[in-house]
Amino acid sequence: MQRRAVITGVGCVTPLGATTDAVWHGLTAGRSAVGRLTLFDADKFPVKIAAEVRNWDIGDVGEDVRHWKHSPRQTVFAVGAALKAMRDSALDERRIDPTRFGVYLGCGEPFEDFFQFADSVQGTRHPSVLNQDDSPDGALRLFDPDAEREYEPNAAASHIAGLCNAQGPNANCIAACVSSSQAIGNAARTIRRGDADLMLCGGAHSTIHPFGLTGFQRLSALSTRDGDPSAAVRPFDRERDGFVVGEGAAVFILEELEHARRRNAHVWGEVTGFGSSQDAFRVTDTHPDGRGTTTSILRAIRDARLNVDDIDYINAHGTGTVLNDKIETLAIKQALGSHAYDVPISSSKSMLGHATTACGAIELAVCLMTLRWRVVPPTINYSTPDPDCDLDYTPNVARESKNCRHVLSNSIGFGGQNAALVVSRFDEASSFAIRRAA
Repeated sequence: MQRRAVITGVGCVTPLGATTDAVWHGLTAGRSAVGRLTLFDADKFPVKIAAEVRNWDIGDVGEDVRHWKHSPRQTVFAVGAALKAMRDSALDERRIDPTRFGVYLGCGEPFEDFFQFADSVQGTRHPSVLNQDDSPDGALRLFDPDAEREYEPNAAASHIAGLCNAQGPNANCIAACVSSSQAIGNAARTIRRGDADLMLCGGAHSTIHPFGLTGFQRLSALSTRDGDPSAAVRPFDRERDGFVVGEGAAVFILEELEHARRRNAHVWGEVTGFGSSQDAFRVTDTHPDGRGTTTSILRAIRDARLNVDDIDYINAHGTGTVLNDKIETLAIKQALGSHAYDVPISSSKSMLGHATTACGAIELAVCLMTLRWRVVPPTINYSTPDPDCDLDYTPNVARESKNCRHVLSNSIGFGGQNAALVVSRFDEASSFAIRRAA
């Protein structure tokens, strides 16, 4: 009998709120979290909007804010979400084997303090050519060693392990915008193959920083739409012109089914399928035939032992860039055939922005909420159909989905990375559960 991985705890910190209820109410109301950028002065930047996490700090989960003053935003988000997931799952750390409890996150590269970095460079003799002889004095004077040790992508996973006494497998995945989806899929596989009974998994990131905004702008990936910030992200709409940078975290308690049964845990859903692929094409462009995305979708459905017409909802990667939405639409049609026209699809990024390495985790949380409340959230700002994007994107208004059982979450990343997850309603009596256990 194959071991099964169920989700028994969910924690999130997002631009729409830091509880599942707040996020869900915002999504189903079609409320955008995009606004004027406040984390730094963006007056000289061509893009001045972002989806920021506002009015939240780690004191919300009982941590001393001063203890985390050197940590980048993504680490603080990840720790906050992880502690929320632990409490949501009602785990008693005294009753679990810590060596069977692991952490697998998808967190990206944190950014150094911009002004501190600029100050260290400003006094060099040759600012255009930096070498080890130019700026050691400034760097040694300005860079705080306590802060520097926090700027490793695996810092969040290490902190969470210490806080939760998770002594099992521990890893952090960086695979562009599929990072947290890869982490969740690999965490599920870790449980299935018997290397752990519990995994804290998910991801966090913030690229709302001068370096992050500059990089995406140079790639022509960001929306430059003037006017109302909340109308800037327009996935699958013919007038779309790019994404808006977001931030945040979502972390889950993934638990082996029998372990969850023994403690009578509440189950949000079951991670039933995971698929991963590589376009092997270009660093910045998805393959025009959608081959990698198609492959990852089919692998996830096959892993879940489902038929393509079993998929009841798709949370699309849906960035709002011209190429992504066109090619993702093509890939969904190639993978699902005629069923692609029957399944509701939506892009959470239309409201939450693009949280880069954290987007897959945040969107899986949306999928779990969809399963729980049987409502499909909308794709907002959809007004002008695009002939290349001709599927049902749940435009502007949430919709009931009473028979929602299996949902697909797509992630597509720079570098040609692709990942897809299937999460299913947990029902021991269903034919699906019987097939999975067989």
